[in-house]
Amino acid sequence: MKKDRLIGIALPCAVMALMALNAYAGTGGTEFQEIYGKLGEWSQGYLGKVVAAGAFLVGIAAGIVRQSIMAVVTGLGAAMAVQYTPTIIDSIVTGVI
Repeated sequence: MKKDRLIGIALPCAVMALMALNAYAGTGGTEFQEIYGKLGEWSQGYLGKVVAAGAFLVGIAAGIVRQSIMAVVTGLGAAMAVQYTPTIIDSIVTGVI
C-alpha cells in the first residue's frame, strides 16, 4: 500500500520536473518600465526622503507619547524600507543563478 502511494506521489512530481520551462523573471513587461522607473525615482528622490523623515519623526513622537523606544525603531524601519526597497527589488528580480 505504501509503495503505491509513493509511486502515486513521485510519478506526477517527476513528470512536472521534466516538463518545467525556463523562467524569465524581470525580462518582460516593458510597457511598465516607465512607471517602475518613476516610482523608483520618487522613493529614492526627495519624495522618498520626505516620507522617510516623516515616518521617523512620527516614530519619535509616538515614542515620546508611549515612553518606548520601539516606536522610534518602527519609524526608522519604515524610513529605511522607503529608501532601500527599490534597490532590493531590483537585486531580487534581476538576479542571475
